[in-house]
Amino acid sequence: MIDLLYRAARPALGLLDPEDGHRLAIRALAAGLVCPAAASDDPVLLTQVWGRPFSNPIGLAAGFDKHAEAPDALLRLGFGFVEMGTVTPRPQPGNPRPRLFRLSEDRAVINRNGFNSEGLGAFTARLSRRAGRAGLVGVNLGKNKDAADDVADYVLGIERTAALAGYLVINVSSPNTPGLRDLQGRAAMERLVRACQEALARAVPDPERRPPLLVKLAPDLDEAALADAAEVAIGAGLDGLIMGNTTLSRPPGLKNASRGESGGLSGAPLRDLATRKLADLYRLTRGAIPLVGCGGVASGADAYAKIRAGASLVQLYSALVYEGPGLPNRVRRELAALLRRDGFSSVGEAVGADHR
Repeated sequence: MIDLLYRAARPALGLLDPEDGHRLAIRALAAGLVCPAAASDDPVLLTQVWGRPFSNPIGLAAGFDKHAEAPDALLRLGFGFVEMGTVTPRPQPGNPRPRLFRLSEDRAVINRNGFNSEGLGAFTARLSRRAGRAGLVGVNLGKNKDAADDVADYVLGIERTAALAGYLVINVSSPNTPGLRDLQGRAAMERLVRACQEALARAVPDPERRPPLLVKLAPDLDEAALADAAEVAIGAGLDGLIMGNTTLSRPPGLKNASRGESGGLSGAPLRDLATRKLADLYRLTRGAIPLVGCGGVASGADAYAKIRAGASLVQLYSALVYEGPGLPNRVRRELAALLRRDGFSSVGEAVGADHR
């Protein structure tokens, strides 16, 4: 039913400016106007990562709910986990509008938002109101565009959100904040990760209660840079890596007139690049740390490909624009069927299968 309603409403929604349409969707979710998922998870989807149970491995990527306005409504759509943010320490407007573009013929999105954020104050106030509720909610952390000390911005983000987060993500891979991707360099990343781990230990002294700490990488990293990131992650004992963020590349064959807009490309055209880089990262880390596969997921087959390439968990976002709120349920059903078809009794058994 929810799919039918969305398909009926999509032509009208398509007339709205993309950012206005997105705000409308967030408000509808926060107001409880989107029906919760009725289906329960197939037992084959149950998995455990970081010692935590996930009823299914399908998560919502950062960027959809930047200000933590509707985490519980999003969980009710059928996601196994959701990631809020990116949040910056101080409020900032981001880049001038227009900054979000639908490439409908390509099932893609280009954004150059630039970490538009209401800041940690409003963000943590909302997250604190859901204390004690079920459901894993991650927090994606960024830095202010005019930060005097990049590392200090991430440290402050961890200090303010660690007690509220199911997991934490250091976002150093958005292409829309000048200089941000430089933090993926080996020396910069080592310094940043070390400072964030120290801040996390101070914020949550009990290791059993400490949320996992991840770094989100760009799919545009070359082999050498990816190898450096993998070595830093393993050497530092990082809890996980996310591959990947949006791409600055433009695959041939894009049809929409907005294809030349500057910013990061996400959606279907990113899928194969992100999956290849995920497979490379799994090989480089030798499966030693959990990976989250993100980029171009719009079906159970897409999610399954990420898992076989090495992802313990999978995230999606852009496909929601085109498929609507029923997408998580469909991906779960399709993924469960594929796992059973190939004789896997759990998600964990399939992780990295293509490397075997």
